[in-house]
Amino acid sequence: MTRGAPRVRTVRIWSTIHTWTSLLSMAFLLMLCLTGLPLIFHHEIDHALGYEPVVPERPAATPRLPLDTLVAAAEARKPGAVVQFVSFDKDEPDAVLVGLARTLQQVPGDHFVGLDRRTATVLIESRPGAGPMGFLLKLHTDMFLGLPGKLFLGVMALLFVAAIVSGLVLYGPFMRKLDFGTVRRTRSARIRWLDWHNLIGVATVAWALVVGATGTINTWADLMLALWQRGQLAEMTAPYRGLPRPGTLVSIDTAVATAQAAAPDMTPRLVAFPGTAFSSNNHYAVFMAGNTPLTARLLKPALIDAGTGRLTDMRAMPWYVQALFLSQPLHFGDYGGLPLKVVWALLDGATIIVLGSGIYLWIARKRSIVSYAASAISGTPSSSLEPNA
Repeated sequence: MTRGAPRVRTVRIWSTIHTWTSLLSMAFLLMLCLTGLPLIFHHEIDHALGYEPVVPERPAATPRLPLDTLVAAAEARKPGAVVQFVSFDKDEPDAVLVGLARTLQQVPGDHFVGLDRRTATVLIESRPGAGPMGFLLKLHTDMFLGLPGKLFLGVMALLFVAAIVSGLVLYGPFMRKLDFGTVRRTRSARIRWLDWHNLIGVATVAWALVVGATGTINTWADLMLALWQRGQLAEMTAPYRGLPRPGTLVSIDTAVATAQAAAPDMTPRLVAFPGTAFSSNNHYAVFMAGNTPLTARLLKPALIDAGTGRLTDMRAMPWYVQALFLSQPLHFGDYGGLPLKVVWALLDGATIIVLGSGIYLWIARKRSIVSYAASAISGTPSSSLEPNA
């Protein structure tokens, strides 16, 4: 056996890994890239289409109404429904979103009411997944199959990461006799596309790894939150286990004020009402966030006794939940405003080209092999085959 034989065998193994991980995930990755492209700009698109509230300009000194007043205004829009949560948008401090449903435990809720915090004016009413961006997000995250769809797409994302790693391993031997960035324009269409496929792939490899890894983490969101509910949240609420929901709840303003007093350098992002999946029968769960670009993505729940308004516990969420919170905006380039989103969109478009060219190259290679075999049988030379490509 020659010294180069083990190396050739290694290259063939990596080539097989690259081929099959790419082929198995290609169609789904194309779907994810195509749906992900408009989702990068989902805030801007939803705003333009009227699926996000437009908050009117008012004097800066205009006071805000109590949260209880806003909750009552939302309840009046949906008689018979119960309030599950109140959420605050870090980019729209004068707006509040109230989520309602038929029961406290219903996930997700079925009605959202957006209100102006200064006037209680209803800015928007919607349902979960409303509008074209809601449809695309559902297709992108689980293909309308729920948790099984999410986990399946997570496997596809892992195959994508394996395809990227194997492609990197193969890139060195492939480019051994070529300068970086070479596109052999005088060769056949298949060779030109092979060069473009390799060049664009290696140029976008860091971004593709980030998006593939964060996409995989995001598909585990339901499992991570369930683990948190059964672990840390259950531990924090253990002293109240089995107790009924208080007949009279303290003001939501009291609960938020208690949480802010416990964490004065943080701001509330979400208040889960007693009896919902993210609190307990006896607690408001006030999820606080920091004020920097990084800490604004990390939530810290404060549990407030719903009968007395007293703080009972406040802890940072586990590392795996924090990783989820950081990966979600990173996946869609939602950290640096519109300029970063444009960069993300360009890289997404480049990845679509890589995926499309990969499909073309596989089909073209199969055709070349068939053509070569037919030529060998008939004895007629095949001008289209380039076995050394």
